[in-house]
Amino acid sequence: MHAYRTGARLWAALLVPVLALAGSLAGSAAQADPRDDAKAAATAADRAAANLEDATAAAQRAGIALATAEAALPGAQQRVAEAQGRVVAAEITASTARRRADTAQEAYDAVAARFARAQARVESSRDEFGALVRRSYQGGTVATFSVLLKATGPMDALDRYGYVSRVLNGQQDLIDELVAARRAAREAQDAAGAAKRAADEARAEAEAALAAAERAQQEAEQARAAVLALTEQRRTALLAASAERTATLAKYRLARVEEARMVAELRAWERRNGVGPTLQPGARFLMPVHGWKSSDFGMRFHPLYGAWRLHAGVDLAAGNGEPIYAAADGRVMRAGWAGGYGNYTCVSHGRQQGQSISTCYGHQSRILVGDGQRVRRGQVIGRVGSTGGSTGNHLHFEVRVDGDPRNPEKWLPSCLC
Repeated sequence: MHAYRTGARLWAALLVPVLALAGSLAGSAAQADPRDDAKAAATAADRAAANLEDATAAAQRAGIALATAEAALPGAQQRVAEAQGRVVAAEITASTARRRADTAQEAYDAVAARFARAQARVESSRDEFGALVRRSYQGGTVATFSVLLKATGPMDALDRYGYVSRVLNGQQDLIDELVAARRAAREAQDAAGAAKRAADEARAEAEAALAAAERAQQEAEQARAAVLALTEQRRTALLAASAERTATLAKYRLARVEEARMVAELRAWERRNGVGPTLQPGARFLMPVHGWKSSDFGMRFHPLYGAWRLHAGVDLAAGNGEPIYAAADGRVMRAGWAGGYGNYTCVSHGRQQGQSISTCYGHQSRILVGDGQRVRRGQVIGRVGSTGGSTGNHLHFEVRVDGDPRNPEKWLPSCLC
């Protein structure tokens, strides 16, 4: 529960502080990783819930929705920008890959044409060489040399030798041409294969880049939709909070009255009943519940009231119905309903250095002790719940000195265990 400072601003000035708080909650949430956004949003929702205990139920829902939206919005906006950047990059990659594929296809077509020409030349050379072989077989090499033997004189022999040389050289030229044609065909075939593989790879890369661009576009559209949804959630929350203005301010003022009345009631009880034994300086209390701290003691800004206020205890989260233990020996000062505190019990533990010390336990689902009853340290005095101005199951635990709240952690085990 909470004690409040005076001077709360009117609702007309509340919406700016609402946005200021939500913006501060969102500061650490502007991360691209959706898991970070989810964690930040959950933290913002928990913090808003703790700060809204005294608001109406509708205002609580509006405040939590607003804080959640504001915390998640920067991350969603960043994901839109990143997704759009991925779209541009993917489109550039796809365009480059398509150009490479086109170039590779053109290279393949050129090499394939060269291979076709080389293959045709091989066929032509093979035909010519086949004719040569047939002529050689039909005439024989001996017939060629018989031409020389039939020479009628030296000059005729020279003429006949030149003829034979030309015939033999022509045969060798045909053989060399066939070998060269085959070599060129093999080289063209290898080049065509390499060009075909390059074209296939470039085409596959272009298709993959195009698919990546399409996925990036879908992600960008989803991210934009998330931003629009969060923006609408924020707008709806502000409208709902505005609609709850009168009821929320009335509840806020009532909570301040309740707190003042509670302090007066505890002090009046002490005057009537005395405060019992003396506590030793530095005495520590028993942990009142098996749970974990969900909200600190201290000043914090109320997102709907637009005012700083004191959270007068620590909130210890625990399951509904978990046992609540008396922090020390003492006597029950009050046990019953107390407005925003819900089911609320206060126990007087005596004096320490001339000041009265008491502990109080709020939002219980059940109270198991009565006014004036003496309790022992560790005795079960109630059950955890979410009554009164609570947004979830927890124990609101207070330590009061002469009726005024103090930080309970100074009185509890340092491990809070």
